[in-house]
Formats: sequence, structure tokens, C-alpha cells
Amino acid sequence: MTSAFQTSRFPLSYFPRTCQLSPPPPSRLSVSFPFSYSLTCQSHARFMCTPAKAAASTTPDARALQDGISEFYDQSSGLWEDIWGDHMHHGFYDPGSTVSESDHRASQIRMIEESLRFAGISEDPSKRPQRIVDVGCGIGGSSRYLARKYGAKCQGITLSPVQAGRANVLAKAEGLADKVSFQVADALKQPFPDGQFDLVWSMESGEHMPEKAKFVNELVRVAAPGGTIIIVTWCHRDLGPNEESLQPWEKKLLNRICKAYYLPEWCSTADYVKLLQSLSLQDIKAADWSQHVAPFWPAVIRSAFTWKGFTSLLRSGLKAIKGALVMPLMIEGYQKGVIKFAIITCRKPE
Repeated sequence: MTSAFQTSRFPLSYFPRTCQLSPPPPSRLSVSFPFSYSLTCQSHARFMCTPAKAAASTTPDARALQDGISEFYDQSSGLWEDIWGDHMHHGFYDPGSTVSESDHRASQIRMIEESLRFAGISEDPSKRPQRIVDVGCGIGGSSRYLARKYGAKCQGITLSPVQAGRANVLAKAEGLADKVSFQVADALKQPFPDGQFDLVWSMESGEHMPEKAKFVNELVRVAAPGGTIIIVTWCHRDLGPNEESLQPWEKKLLNRICKAYYLPEWCSTADYVKLLQSLSLQDIKAADWSQHVAPFWPAVIRSAFTWKGFTSLLRSGLKAIKGALVMPLMIEGYQKGVIKFAIITCRKPE
């Protein structure tokens, strides 16, 4: 998880710098953007996890971005867990649905199930994945769910020592310490041998990856022959046939979001597909699920402005406060069609 800054069609370099132009007409879509910015107030020293060879890119920009991401989640994960539970990602909803707060946690489980269904993961016990890697694992919600569902062994990696430590604590508390484990590691240089995992799972972590080609290559490298790769991530819109880059006003919008949320370059769903095609992956599929996540982000905003959420936000530090102030820009990006919530899946050849 490091950084790169520029926008072009392909290869992937989309971090915006400029501004201007009048915005297009808004769409009907009102969508959420998943970020655990509004979190933690107390010290998490008891959850700290020593990095296991967190081999990262070595440039100053790369290290600064990694440190920013790590600190952001070190500060924010505790409050997110307290308010939203152990799944640090969007929920999946029927378009136009009205849901209560209790439905949001169920919708996060549904996001996992819909992603598995989209990827064609078999329910046949003889074909279920037995070795899973969770790339950008948060506090391990997906890992524990998948381990229970499939009886699989799951390993998770994150840049945040607090997240890795907390994930291991929860795994032990839930009787899953023999099934799941978590460590601090760089997704661009994963500490695993080639071809180890039947299922490579990346739930809303790709947006943090500064080198999308390197990120995808690592996912493919650790996948076993015949293994499935699932990437659920935030993208910018696909470029039109006569476009070389996003428009200046779009770049300006994304640039402001990136500064608050420690995001490097953005890319489109089409760019992910091109990368997978260049590596001769099979059964490549992609979809825009923006409408299916619409109720989630407004719910996050509401939770941040409860008394509990507001006071915890104030105590959690400058990074969380900056993230909260940028929330309206995320909704604007979805409404205007600049930001897309994408799923991309494929299979590694046998």
C-alpha cells in the first residue's frame, strides 16, 4: 500500500491534481463510501501486533502513505467495531430499499454472500475453498465468517498492528485460533509462497493500493491453480472511448477525498479487467454495485452524529475528524457517477 499520482487511461495512474469545469447533472444515486474514519478513542496497546516482515516499498512517498494508512486504522478501528461490529465494509441492499439500523449488520453479511455467489464459489463440500487469504483484513470479520462457513484455514494481512492484534484476540475468543491468524504485512509483497490459496479475498482494500498492477500480480501469485480471486473495491468511472483521463472537476473531487482518507491513485473497473486479461486469468467478471450499497453511507453519517459517535469522534484525533468532514464529498462522487462500487472476480488457470 504505497502511492502514485497522476491520471491516464492505462497503465494505472489516476491520482488527481487539477481542478475546474462545471459538474455534470447529478444522478439519482445516493450511495455510501466505506471508511472507518470515525473511530477509536482509547489506547489499543493490548491489541498491538508486531509486524511480521512488513516488507514495504521503500520510497519516502510510499512509506508516508503506508504510515498514514496504518495510523488511520490504528485510531479508527476500535470505534468502528463498537458502533458497527467486526465487518468494516459496506452492506449489500436491494436498490431503493429502506432499512433499519439493525439491518445494516445483516447487510454486511449479505455483501460477503453476494460476492461469493457472483464469483461462483461452489457450495459443494468437496469443492469448497480450504485455504483462504484475506488481503486487507481489518479486524478479521470476513476471515472468521469464511472459516466458519467453509471449515477453511484463513490468513489475514493488514498494515495496522492494532487491527491484526484485535483480529487475533477475537479469533481466540470465538474458538477459531486454530483456523484463522492475522499479521501485519504489505499486500504488495505478501509473506506467502506462490500458489497457496484456493480463495484470494480482497474486500474494500484495493483502493489503498498505489500500484494496482503490482497488487493484482500479488493476488494472482498467491492464488493456487484453479483458485478464485475476488476484488471488491472503490473505482472511478470507466473512461469513454474518446477520453484520455477524468475531467478536471472529477480529479479535483477525488484529490480532496484522497488527502483525507490516505488513498493513492484511483483506477476504473475496466482497468482492473484489462490487468486480469493481461495475466491470462479465466472467467473474468465485473459489475457495478453502487446502487446496492446506497443506504450504507448515510447510516454511517447518522451514527457519527449520535452523542456516542460524536464524542468518540472528537476524542479519536485529527485523522478521524478530517475523514468525517469529507463525507459529503463521497456522496457527491457517487451521485455524480464519478465513484463506483465495483466487484471483479476471476479464476487462475489450472
